[in-house]
Amino acid sequence: MFVPSILLKQLYTRGSLTKAGNGLTFTLKNRLKDATINEVKWISLDGEKIPEDKISLQLTSDTRVSVAELNKSEGKPFGLRQSITVHLDINEAPCPEKRKLGICFSASPFGKLKFEVDDNITAEGQRSASIPRDDMDDYGESIIKTRQEYFESATGKKVNHVGKYSIDPTELQGNIEHFIGVAQVPIGIAGPLKINGEHAKGEFVVPLATTEGTLVASYNRGMKLLNMSGGVTATVVDDAMQRAPVFIFENARGARDFVKWVKENFDKIKEEAEATSSVAQLTYIDHFLSNKFAFLRFNYKTGDAAGQNMVGRATFAACGWILDHYEGIENFYLESNFATDKKASQINIMRTRGKRVTAEATIKREHLLEVMRVDPKQIDYHGRVAGVGSFLSGVNNTGLHSPNGITAMFIATGQDVANVSESSAGMMYSELTEEGDLYVSITIPSLIVATYGGGTGIGTQRECLELLDCYGRDRVYKFAEIVASVVLAGEISLASAISSSDWVSSHEQYGRNR
Repeated sequence: MFVPSILLKQLYTRGSLTKAGNGLTFTLKNRLKDATINEVKWISLDGEKIPEDKISLQLTSDTRVSVAELNKSEGKPFGLRQSITVHLDINEAPCPEKRKLGICFSASPFGKLKFEVDDNITAEGQRSASIPRDDMDDYGESIIKTRQEYFESATGKKVNHVGKYSIDPTELQGNIEHFIGVAQVPIGIAGPLKINGEHAKGEFVVPLATTEGTLVASYNRGMKLLNMSGGVTATVVDDAMQRAPVFIFENARGARDFVKWVKENFDKIKEEAEATSSVAQLTYIDHFLSNKFAFLRFNYKTGDAAGQNMVGRATFAACGWILDHYEGIENFYLESNFATDKKASQINIMRTRGKRVTAEATIKREHLLEVMRVDPKQIDYHGRVAGVGSFLSGVNNTGLHSPNGITAMFIATGQDVANVSESSAGMMYSELTEEGDLYVSITIPSLIVATYGGGTGIGTQRECLELLDCYGRDRVYKFAEIVASVVLAGEISLASAISSSDWVSSHEQYGRNR
């Protein structure tokens, strides 16, 4: 299996070359996929191969083997995200100058892997952070207790609520570093909400995690109103996740010719990208030329995962192949800030990031008057006035507060909350029907959600997804439709409150104002 050189070098943990007693140590971390390390062929320092009998590998906290033992065995597991500490019995002094470390070994399913990296030798203890950690078991009860005590000594305060949790810390690797406990956010429920989606069909009671008074009550009121008029129709219309590398050339002509080559070699680039994942599908590559830079925007489908890490890894592999097969590239960065990860942007509104989903409903005039004490004409007029305010402010959302519901659902269900930045964009639209009813619709162009992977499998987060029947594979479109429908309930509730001047009195009754 071909592994690009740029990806191979990521196996080495930068900054890990350390003086340890009379020898050296460094760390390898599997950032590719589950593997078996079969044979260490050689390790070199500044081009000089180190004798085999001076090399050993710390595979786990209690398993250390010599190279001879490893090479005679049937191989040792080297799982994804697993770290191996390599011990070299050679006496080298710490030095700020870079040394060239070479590594060659074979591993299934990759075959022979060989690469060189530059790093300086650091004195033992110099790199260690003040926060306690255990390189072999950083999620065990002992090290967690040690960190809690360190935190208490550093702050002079007592860890109490933070240290009480029901989840298994050993399952948190890849989700959190330096773990000491949990943050507990109150969860309320709103609903049921009737949804007429292609994937979400039926009535759903929705968990909302928040500390903002009136929020749950407001969404609940909006759901009641929507149910009276038949519920919400929700539709996922697009799906894409991006990574946007930039390639730098001598001049603009070089960048232009490169983009032509990328188009001609798309099938091979797609093959290299998708080889890193059983889920990621590279659908197309946008290109944008400026100065002597070629910005490529790789667009993927990522299944039920949000996918930022997945597409980063896939794009990194694809770019590794590009760098190995195209001459004239002067520089390269995996992310050019053009995917606008964790940031709102116009390109995401136009081109989609995550799921593009629309929720819509027609609300009867009598229901608005009965529940919200407001006439459809009042909401429609207020919406047109607010549209001018949206234009003047340059805001990325013509609605009122869709990030409120999105954030509350994100926290409850283990989404990456920073993705609210992109997910905050929204296009709200309303019109009066000939019968005097109110049609309302909101499109969220960059809703980034997951039902598998990331934080979705942890304790309360997984439980909340399961309560919605949205945990696991083949559930993400269903969840996206639910989120958009909840957002619409919040929009009509707040729009009614503002249009009827009921907004402040609601906060006085339910919120912290009282």
